Amino acid sequence: MKARVIALYLPQFHPIPENDKFWGPGFTEWTNVAKAKPLFRGHYQPRIPADLGFYDLRLPEIREQQAKMAREAGVEGFCYWHYWFGNGKQLLQRPFNEVLNSGKPDFPFALGWANHSWTTATWTRDGNKRKEMIAEQCYYGEEDYKMHFAYVLKAFKDKRYITIDGKPIFVVFDPYDLPGDFIPCWRTLAQEAGLRGIHFIAYMQNTNGHPVIAEDGHQVTKGYFSTDEAGKYYDYATGQLGFDAVLPLGTWRAEVCAKNRWWVALQRQLSARFGISLVNKYDYRQVMRHYYVPEDARENVYPSLLPQWDRSPRAGVNGIYTGSTPERFKETILEALKLIKDKQPEHQVLFLKSWNEWAEGNYIEPDQKFGHGYLDALRQCIVDDCDERPLFDKN
Repeated sequence: MKARVIALYLPQFHPIPENDKFWGPGFTEWTNVAKAKPLFRGHYQPRIPADLGFYDLRLPEIREQQAKMAREAGVEGFCYWHYWFGNGKQLLQRPFNEVLNSGKPDFPFALGWANHSWTTATWTRDGNKRKEMIAEQCYYGEEDYKMHFAYVLKAFKDKRYITIDGKPIFVVFDPYDLPGDFIPCWRTLAQEAGLRGIHFIAYMQNTNGHPVIAEDGHQVTKGYFSTDEAGKYYDYATGQLGFDAVLPLGTWRAEVCAKNRWWVALQRQLSARFGISLVNKYDYRQVMRHYYVPEDARENVYPSLLPQWDRSPRAGVNGIYTGSTPERFKETILEALKLIKDKQPEHQVLFLKSWNEWAEGNYIEPDQKFGHGYLDALRQCIVDDCDERPLFDKN
């Protein structure tokens, strides 16, 4: 294998009482995926799954098929998004709990804590801006940290759990929101439990909304539209926030570079202040020209692979990348491989975003248009001998 590919995995595809309450019985992400419509000529919607169909993750047969596909494509394991809202409150835990307790599939896994509140805004596409709380993300202090750790400890000790430097990895979706005493507490608990430690990974998504403040109190980043300061954000996460590594998602920076930044600002203001939403689309290849930065080659940075992106099933007109194909995804993979080739083998990690985020058009599972194309592209680059032909230039 030319890289350790870890695929982010959404466990949303099964009914739960909370979704039934707000959206009607049987609601899952498939509901919006299936009813999506094209918004302009050539817009690829709806996206219909192929081999696995509109699956239900309560079925072990589906989970086995997913693991088989992933293994053959060169994926080391799945990183399941994990929802812990505080004081034992969880959502969507059933698929992972069944994987953990049954021992099947025999395929590596890890956990990523999606530490954000759930509101109805996530799945509201009609522009009425209603925002009701489904589950609020709360942090209740040390006793809650211990309860949370006790829950994940069985997973950490499972032989399938993915480690880096001998430590179980743990991804945190919003590193800025995490209380400062959380990581030290879990490091102590890990030592007491006989683990070598925990490898904390900060998921750095659209970081420009969070100014970085130096230890002496002054701001060290330019703000919302800074496009050349990734290193400062990475340093902040691994320094003041206490993480071991970062997982960057460079979409916001790349979108600003791919379009005029003032047009991006105008779009956001029209939407936020006046409820006017314009179709917000980008060319996939143009975005990927700016997606990676030199700092992604650092030893403690694990670049992400983005195969496709289209949030219109969830968010209406916002966030649509056009022109993605398996061949262009292959270009992205080869670019990422160049960034990690000189790292220690243990740190040659790429996070695939994502395995199955269908409502964000962000998946590599087979669909009716491309079949196994994205899986094949990954396999050719990670498992087979893929020619390192010239990639898209940066100009």
